[in-house]
Amino acid sequence: MKYNLEEINSKANYCLNCKSRTCTKGCPLENDIPNFIKCIKEKKYQEAYNILSETTILHSICGRVCPHKKQCEGSCIRGIKSEAVSIGDLEAFIGDMAINENYEIKVEKESKNKSIAIVGGGPSGLTCAYFLKKRGYEVTIYEKHNKLGGILNHGIPEFRLDNDILNKTIERILNLGIEVRYKKELGKDYDLDYLVKNYDYVYLSFGANISSKMGIEGEDLEGVFGGNELLENNNHPSYIGKKIAVIGGGNVAIDTARTIKRLGAKEVKIIYRRSEKQMPAEKNEIEAAKKEKIEFIFQNNLVRILGKERVEKIECIKTQLTKKEGEVREVPIDIKNSNYLLDMDYVVMAIGSKTDNKIVSNLKINTTKWRIYKGR
Repeated sequence: MKYNLEEINSKANYCLNCKSRTCTKGCPLENDIPNFIKCIKEKKYQEAYNILSETTILHSICGRVCPHKKQCEGSCIRGIKSEAVSIGDLEAFIGDMAINENYEIKVEKESKNKSIAIVGGGPSGLTCAYFLKKRGYEVTIYEKHNKLGGILNHGIPEFRLDNDILNKTIERILNLGIEVRYKKELGKDYDLDYLVKNYDYVYLSFGANISSKMGIEGEDLEGVFGGNELLENNNHPSYIGKKIAVIGGGNVAIDTARTIKRLGAKEVKIIYRRSEKQMPAEKNEIEAAKKEKIEFIFQNNLVRILGKERVEKIECIKTQLTKKEGEVREVPIDIKNSNYLLDMDYVVMAIGSKTDNKIVSNLKINTTKWRIYKGR
């Protein structure tokens, strides 16, 4: 992880250190962006790290894969009339410096004498473990895989997030004295009652990694996959010489399409029912996919998947965007009699994800339809 310090300082000096702090307001974690960048200007890199560490421990990771253009950088004052400050690059730089220089993470010496079980070692679980351990709690992570990272390890391809950076970030968290129990799956190797009896508190962070479905004809045919499952399990069919349709407009759709293209697919099409400007995926990821010869079909919707036993064709319909009362963005409406067929070998659903229903039902807890906890 080598950096051009002259370039980094130039990016930092571009920041106006606005009093309005719109960048911080645009960050879901409310990172103190103006002050950590101010420290970079003054070459106080460890102090910049300490400031960021008040709200995050995934500096190197968030600096690379967070949707900056829609969050902190999208709220940057400089970005109104010109280019926004490269906040993501500066955050990644500080995180990498912490790894390279082994910056100390200060932990409260006095123990709280309380134990917490964390179910799931993804970004939420790791962050929770870090802040709890930092404040003197005893923490144990239960992870169903043999590696931590969750979506960072099993969902984001290595061409977007280097495994070495991820592993070193996780190592710094575990070195605080956090226990991990690998290959322990909730509902299979232990249940919620066991955790409640053996720990003072329990934090559930097993994520939402089950791909949503559209409820259309043909979704159960052989050759229809979920994007989340393909990325997590890395269990792909042979794509050599095949045509693949990826349905959706988020980063999972982009990541899946780029992965499949790199695995030798003849043709990859991303079909999205809205316009390009409405895609939730990061703009730079969309541009990267285009450079890799992935075709985008905007304002088109999948109607059904055709085939006797496996995918043979898909039927799509064109859409038009219209403004509806109560909707923030324009809504896609199918255009009558605009249906058409495309020859396809595989279809990948990347239209969103949800929590595994089996896990939630085994927990015996009450939740809303959005999986918000209502009690036991």
